[in-house]
Amino acid sequence: MSRIWKFGSDVDTDQIVPGRYAPYMRPNEDVGTAAFIEAHPEFNRQAKPGDLILANNNFGCGSSREYAPLALKRRQIKAILATSFARIFYRNAINLGIPLFVVPGLYDQVDDGVEADLDVAAATLTVDGSRFELPQLPEFAQSIISAGGIVNYVREHGSFPGEKSRMAVPQ
Repeated sequence: MSRIWKFGSDVDTDQIVPGRYAPYMRPNEDVGTAAFIEAHPEFNRQAKPGDLILANNNFGCGSSREYAPLALKRRQIKAILATSFARIFYRNAINLGIPLFVVPGLYDQVDDGVEADLDVAAATLTVDGSRFELPQLPEFAQSIISAGGIVNYVREHGSFPGEKSRMAVPQ
């Protein structure tokens, strides 16, 4: 079981990892130790591998800092579910192999701190006996996530999935 960590709207990359905790500022530190260090210290101290983030609108807005989703990957967050994502954050997270689900309406139905079971492959979330069907990730995203990220995917396949298509944020 995973714990749900609930965040509001417009959570920006500076809240996820403030600039002074960037990898180039602390080259001998794991950026995962700085995830939400100031904006949500409880998450920083208590989030466990396999936990889930549930956010409202525009999660990951702000700068294009790849180390923001990298910090969440290093914390071994199982997936991020949000009403909507900032486009660059969405691309960076998928490229790092983090499952993202665009789930309008879920935010108001799930409480912070509850236990949940997410089946990424089946795209289902079970919370307090209620089962939610999640939209399937686009095929290219599933391929990248299954490989563990875009670098692993290219190593395995020699090219990008759907090379001619653009990676767009589902609406």
